[in-house]
This record gives sequence, structure tokens and C-alpha cells, in this order.
Amino acid sequence: MKEITYSPIGIIHTPFKTIKNVPIQPVAAIGIEGTVELEASYCEGLQDVTGFSHIVLIYHFHLSNGFSLKVVPFLDTATRGVFSTRAPRRPNPIGLSVVELTGIDGNVLFIKNVDMVDGTPLLDIKPHIPDFAGGSPVRTGWFSCRPVKNLNRVADERFKDGTDDRDKKGD
Repeated sequence: MKEITYSPIGIIHTPFKTIKNVPIQPVAAIGIEGTVELEASYCEGLQDVTGFSHIVLIYHFHLSNGFSLKVVPFLDTATRGVFSTRAPRRPNPIGLSVVELTGIDGNVLFIKNVDMVDGTPLLDIKPHIPDFAGGSPVRTGWFSCRPVKNLNRVADERFKDGTDDRDKKGD
């Protein structure tokens, strides 16, 4: 397969300077504010974005080194295939989060419910349109057995590099 290369279009700024204690999903980050500093050359693309209350940020997990095909996700104790999780140590360390857009000033987007580390490279922005997800019933696999109260968890450093055995358990 041909290699694919992306260049960041901006940078995400958050209160989280390290991986440890970052909320593991936007639902665990309710009210936590951040900003997206878009490269000035992309500002024209922000036209009409203010009409959306939520946007999808697609970004690069810049502190994730290497990958494991089996991981122990934050909300579980069992080893799972990486593609059945939202773990950051992936073959292509790409993350996505739906965040609340609270305003735009020039090339800066003000957002809430941030669950990424400060300095995260932004790859793309898309409007969040729930109707596009389709009306089919949704199955949530292994996660359906997890209590919703676990969603308030924060990250540890298990996916930072390849030295932590917690992401290899059961291999």
C-alpha cells in the first residue's frame, strides 16, 4: 500500500500538560475548556462553522509511541483487540473527539469538553451532525457490560510507550 502523509492544520490547547489524568472521553471532560489554534492559511474554511454547536476534531496522538494490536483499555481489565477500543496506541495514532464549539475569534476556536493533551496536532475539523449516523440500532460490544459511571475516569500513562505491560496483558 502507498504511504499516506498528513500535515497538521493547527494545534489543540488544553489544561492537560501530560497524558496522566486527561479525561478518557469528552463525556468525562464536561465543562473543561480549551482552544484550537488554526493555521492562518486555513481560516477561510471556518466559514459557517459557528452555526454548529459541536464539531469533530480529528487529531494525531503525538505522545503515543508504537502500537499494540491487543490492549487493556482504560474502561476494562480484559485484553481487547485495539480496533475494538479507543486506545491511543494504534497503527495510525489518530484520535477523534466531539467537542462543544463556544466561539471563534479569527483563527482561534473556543471549545469545551476537551479530552486531549495540550499541544495535540490537529488534522481536520468536521461538523457534528448526529442525523448522519443513521437510525440503525447501535451495539457497543464489550463496552455494553460496563457501568456508565466508569465514564468519569481519567487516563494513566499505559499507552505512552511500549514499556508498560498493562497494554500487553494476555498476549
